[in-house]
Amino acid sequence: MHVTAYFALLVAMLVCLSGAATALFGLWKRDYTRLSLIERAHHAVFAAVVLSSAILTVALWRRDFSFVYVAEYTDTLLPLFYAVTAFWAGQAGSLLFWMLVLAVFGAGFACSRAYKDLQPATRCAYWLFFYVVEAFFLLLLTGPSNPFLEAVPPVPQGRGLNPLLRNPGMIFHPPLLFLGYAGFAIPACLGLAAWLVGEKRSFAVASRNVSLLSWIFLTAGIVLGGWWSYMELGWGGYWAWDPVENASLIPWLVGTAFLHTSIVERRTKALPKSNVAMAVVTFVTCILGTYLVRSGVVESLHAFGEGGVGGPLLLFMLFSLVVLAATLLAGAPYFEGRFKPLANLVSVPGFLVILAWLMLALAAVVFLGTLWPVISKLWSANPVGLDAGFYNRVCLPLFALVTFLVAFCPLMSWTEGLRDKAGLGVVLGGLVGGGAVLFAVGLRLPVALFAGAASIAALACALYVFVRQRHARSLAGALGAYCVHVGLALVTLGVAFSGPYQVSKEAVLTPGRTLDIGGFTLTYKDLEQEQNPAMTFARARIDVTRDGRPVGELAPERRIYTGFEQPFAEVSTIPSLGDELYATLLSATEKKAASIKISVNPLVNWVWIGGAIMCLAPFLSLRRPKTGGERL
Repeated sequence: MHVTAYFALLVAMLVCLSGAATALFGLWKRDYTRLSLIERAHHAVFAAVVLSSAILTVALWRRDFSFVYVAEYTDTLLPLFYAVTAFWAGQAGSLLFWMLVLAVFGAGFACSRAYKDLQPATRCAYWLFFYVVEAFFLLLLTGPSNPFLEAVPPVPQGRGLNPLLRNPGMIFHPPLLFLGYAGFAIPACLGLAAWLVGEKRSFAVASRNVSLLSWIFLTAGIVLGGWWSYMELGWGGYWAWDPVENASLIPWLVGTAFLHTSIVERRTKALPKSNVAMAVVTFVTCILGTYLVRSGVVESLHAFGEGGVGGPLLLFMLFSLVVLAATLLAGAPYFEGRFKPLANLVSVPGFLVILAWLMLALAAVVFLGTLWPVISKLWSANPVGLDAGFYNRVCLPLFALVTFLVAFCPLMSWTEGLRDKAGLGVVLGGLVGGGAVLFAVGLRLPVALFAGAASIAALACALYVFVRQRHARSLAGALGAYCVHVGLALVTLGVAFSGPYQVSKEAVLTPGRTLDIGGFTLTYKDLEQEQNPAMTFARARIDVTRDGRPVGELAPERRIYTGFEQPFAEVSTIPSLGDELYATLLSATEKKAASIKISVNPLVNWVWIGGAIMCLAPFLSLRRPKTGGERL
């Protein structure tokens, strides 16, 4: 089976290279009679990748330790669900999943009405670029990152899955990110193709649903990653500005900017060239995320380390940017005289562009901060890393400003100026009144106060628009957009409180001792210690009361998994829409003395509620493209 799976990937790579060469020849000769053959060739690529993926899945399910990959990431004690999802636990498997999702998106888009409405020349150019992307990933899988290496002789027992990955959040977090990353390949390739051949139809219209789905998946992956960090790592937070966390945030920021500028193109026929560049840069930053995780260029808890793919990924990113520049120059004559100027900045298009620039500024800050240890090597023998304080000081004000703009954008006109003065009064009232209330309850830090007030203003705007403007209720696309704004406002509100106003204490307790924090009284009752074939663990039992009334019980654990010497924390929480209690067992003794960290995290669950709304609401905006589409 090892040879069969590897051979299938090799065949898929050869088909991709042949398809790209055929498409290039057709574009050169302006002969598109072979387009049907080029399209059908992707069926073979899809089938070959699915076959290889199925073989690896079965090997994981059967715990076939003749596969080196299976032996490295599973063992006989691992539950079946975690064993199968180990597919994307390692570098080789995750790259195979990347390729599988890429093939699925490619096959799905080829069957869509949006694709079939394109000119033959555009479709031919699209396959040229898309086959090159697929061939690159297949080159990695058949070369430095082969998931089908055979262990000779087979090992009797596997090493087991990293305990940090044995969490529902990490089961779904990586594949959702890969779905987002791979999906953005479609608008990137389509944008290059449309600009290269002078497609009359807007590529932003044709790729709208794919772009939106990719953004949904990427958003969901980031939210789940934050939840996993909060629940599994035991440090009390959800975002530490770790390089690998930043690796997924950068494409999300650029992709969000692209979605907003593409709205301008669809409505006003402006910014077509900028959107091509934005689509490609979004996909390049998706590759950047993969590079940061797998190149070893930055140190991170989540990184795979250098596995022979860092150099090829870097070269591919540079190659993509060169192709973008060359395509924009080559396609420029087709669009002479077809550009439309951008409306006044004090308008919906203007606000959307400002919002996009803010997102790009945030992406640039995160990118430079992440690579600062590498950049600082140019003048220092001791590279300097940037801590979370730097990102919070620079990024949080910009993020708050984004929410502020979101509060006012729906009140603007699509041409120039304000179109709803009554709405402006409502939003300003929400901003000032909300700020006053937050100040009165003790929110005094300037950035947090501004962010909280802006989030209340954005909520007021969304409610006002929904009540007063009929299109917000009747059009699913508009309703989806406003619901995303509600989700963003709730996330901003949660971030404004949960980070700056978190209260934490560490204490060594013995049974019967109490600890007071944030109005809560915690009584340490007992320490339970158990052992089973999979792990040894200690569990603390802590009763919680507030003003003499029972609130609940905390039961944090400290685990040592079989095959791993490092202990891992399993946190315990008492959820609340207000103050959430969060407990981590740091260590314990045989005499039941326990070192415990307790945190009170105000409004933290609004981050997850807002994030969930942001992930689900855009499904309302998906729609079937009209025949013929919109034209530039």
